[in-house]
Amino acid sequence: MNNCYIMLIIWNVAVFALYGADKVKSIRRKRRIRESTLIGLSFLMGGGGALLGMLIFRHKIRKPKFLIAVPLAAILNCFAVFKWLS
Repeated sequence: MNNCYIMLIIWNVAVFALYGADKVKSIRRKRRIRESTLIGLSFLMGGGGALLGMLIFRHKIRKPKFLIAVPLAAILNCFAVFKWLS
């Protein structure tokens, strides 16, 4: 497997984990990760991890900007990967 693929997988796992960590912080009423950071990471090739994090942790699913931005980021990330492969 190419190193770029491995790095992309690790990055998406990290973004997924950040969504989970923010959900735990939310429950415990601790200092949270900024929304702009979460959305920004999804556009920086972490869209898959962000989308899975939203769905699995049921986190930020009521926020319209997340419902639009994160799936859009995931789609753009897919297009970027397909473009890079061809």
